[in-house]
Amino acid sequence: MKKNIFFIASALLIFSVSCKEKEKKQEETSIASKDEVLVVEDNPPAATIIPIEHATAVINWNAITIYIDPVGGKSAFEGQQKPDIIFITDIHGDHFNPETLNELDLEGVEIFAPDAVKKQMDEGLSYKTTIIENGETKEIEGFTVKAIPMYNLREEAKDFHVKGRGNGYVLTLGEERIYFSGDTEDIPEMRALKNIDKAFVCMNLPYTMTVESAADAVLEFKPKEVYPYHFRGRPDVSDVAKFKELVNQGNPDIKVVQLDWYPNDDF
Repeated sequence: MKKNIFFIASALLIFSVSCKEKEKKQEETSIASKDEVLVVEDNPPAATIIPIEHATAVINWNAITIYIDPVGGKSAFEGQQKPDIIFITDIHGDHFNPETLNELDLEGVEIFAPDAVKKQMDEGLSYKTTIIENGETKEIEGFTVKAIPMYNLREEAKDFHVKGRGNGYVLTLGEERIYFSGDTEDIPEMRALKNIDKAFVCMNLPYTMTVESAADAVLEFKPKEVYPYHFRGRPDVSDVAKFKELVNQGNPDIKVVQLDWYPNDDF
């Protein structure tokens, strides 16, 4: 009888210890799972966009530095991080400037540009350049970019930017979608954009479009924020205050943000 009691007590003790170990492991697994979820949900911060001049910008995101249409020589980027990625929209000198590119530190840098731009590059720049065409999407270092058409609609302006030659770009950086229009009018491809957080939209005559056309397009594709840029024309500078007024009248939920795209001028 005593032996039976001893065996029963021993079995109960082993079972109790086993249950406690199991509960401990389940608790540890639960904690680890929560930590893993937190890591997955820990998205990088929003991109920082720095205006340089006219159509040129620097984007800093998740330890990556992106240059958009770098022109103005190396001095224009004094104090900025060296680029990791460069996007070029078109062949014109306010978007593609070989002298500036060759002055920059391009060690390890990849350039993305339309075929028309690559054809005008020297061998050294061409070697670093990947062609991206209208409608194409590429995965690059943890983000995606889609090339959006950019072209003129008005008969008197169609020779400035022909359809299929240049690119606008939509960059998806984490949860944020950023659109740079390049040189364009209020084309159907712009109007059809969806879920844009920040839109950089050009407006200058005779080369691109009026503030009225730009505002009308913005009201259709409804970005959360819109940044008028590339608004110096010939001879006049576009009225960005009027653009803001038109957008706010049409949809007060769209935030119009004015950055200093012309630090050396009064406008």
